[in-house]
Amino acid sequence: MDYQLLFSAFRAQPAHASWSQQRQLHACLRHGVRTGLLASGTRLPASRTLAGELGVARNTVLYAYEQLATEGFILASRRGSVVAPLATSFAPAAPWRTSTAAEPSGLSRRVRGMSLLPGSPASVAFAPGVPALDDFPLTLWRRMLDRAWRALRPAQLNYADPAGEPLLREAIANHLRVARGALVDAAQVFVTDGTQASLDLCARAFADAGDKVWVENPGYQGAVAAFRAAQLRTIGIVVDAEGMAPTAGDWQRQRPRLIYATPSHQYPVGSVMSLARRLALIEGARQAGALVIEDDYDSEFRHDGPALACLQGLAADAPVVYLGTFSKTLFPALRMGFMVVPATLAPALAAMLDRTAPRGRAADQLALAEFIHSGQFSLHLRRMRRLYRERRDALTAALTRRLGDVATVYGGSAGMHLALRLHDDRADDVALSARLLDQQGIVAPALSLHAVGLRAQPWRGFLLGYAQVPAEAMEGLVRRLDAVVRGDGK
Repeated sequence: MDYQLLFSAFRAQPAHASWSQQRQLHACLRHGVRTGLLASGTRLPASRTLAGELGVARNTVLYAYEQLATEGFILASRRGSVVAPLATSFAPAAPWRTSTAAEPSGLSRRVRGMSLLPGSPASVAFAPGVPALDDFPLTLWRRMLDRAWRALRPAQLNYADPAGEPLLREAIANHLRVARGALVDAAQVFVTDGTQASLDLCARAFADAGDKVWVENPGYQGAVAAFRAAQLRTIGIVVDAEGMAPTAGDWQRQRPRLIYATPSHQYPVGSVMSLARRLALIEGARQAGALVIEDDYDSEFRHDGPALACLQGLAADAPVVYLGTFSKTLFPALRMGFMVVPATLAPALAAMLDRTAPRGRAADQLALAEFIHSGQFSLHLRRMRRLYRERRDALTAALTRRLGDVATVYGGSAGMHLALRLHDDRADDVALSARLLDQQGIVAPALSLHAVGLRAQPWRGFLLGYAQVPAEAMEGLVRRLDAVVRGDGK
């Protein structure tokens, strides 16, 4: 064994460059044993010999040998150090393989066949769901967070109420009553780690394996992932200009347990559910014994006309679980959202969370409570509405001017994104999306990847988030998008 070559190759790796020589040598020899380069029974050189060969201090070698002996990788005796017979059991096992090359290695059958959207950079145009982070009042937030930490009592460092800090739950309830027309008490509010966590909780708490759940088609793939992970049967319900459009046959033949909808600004196409459709959905859910999961996506950013009341607030006994998040209104790294459940379900859910939910992050929650109670949250929303309206207008104008003959813009009345639907329903929007990213550095997820269920839906085009893109940059970006769509992008 050429120990000098082995050690030199290990040290050359960037991840190991900053380590001490003692740590480098110990890790190098340990790696050699675990991978079989130093087989069971191999006698290691004497410490003085190896130190001379490697050009290191003898104490460095002694340290490495002692550590390896302590861990059981080598056996030390008067005759020297020998690789232990048990060391072969540390060799890494062969990687898992599934029966089909296209299946994700090691993942459960529950997620196979799921429509997985490709990853993309989150900080560039037109990545959807990214707010204008440069315009968040970070200095103010730091002050509130600092006050929250200084005010914490030792008892608040313990496990907390799994439903969330009472001050934050009350602040959220007050905001929803005023801003969204919700019929809510603080006891109905449950703080979560975001919308995806809320969806996972809904799937576990309100349905059993095999139950049917309706999802908009095209729709949010994060919801599909949560429901399939809980072994629910997802049924795609077609979306039109007024939102989710279930037929009488759907209610009769595909009776749901859960219904997932984004009525305020449908994801991804941007439809706003009409009042008649909202009332019909509530009544249909009531008769079917189903719960509507209202993801109030982008509701805070209504650009044309007054804000519409949330589904949850349209009837006192509405069978609706309302989901909200601060990832879009504040910043994604906060990782905080909330659920509002019917009053009849709140005690049972609280009992369930008391046994199963993580608890903590008191300072973050208290800072957010102050941010809402102080009026800063409402002020921030007003500022962002003005900014996003300006950016929406700039993007819409550029798209209409350059691509109006080959595509139509949808979803501009609210939210932080537009849907650009190509007139050619045979267009390969997935390939075009990949070219936009590779050739132009533009993130424009393909609309066809948001299909849910087996029913045909002809949406071909792109999802374009504009909240983080300056208005003055829209024209140039759309010019580059236009070049790729028309096939002359470089």
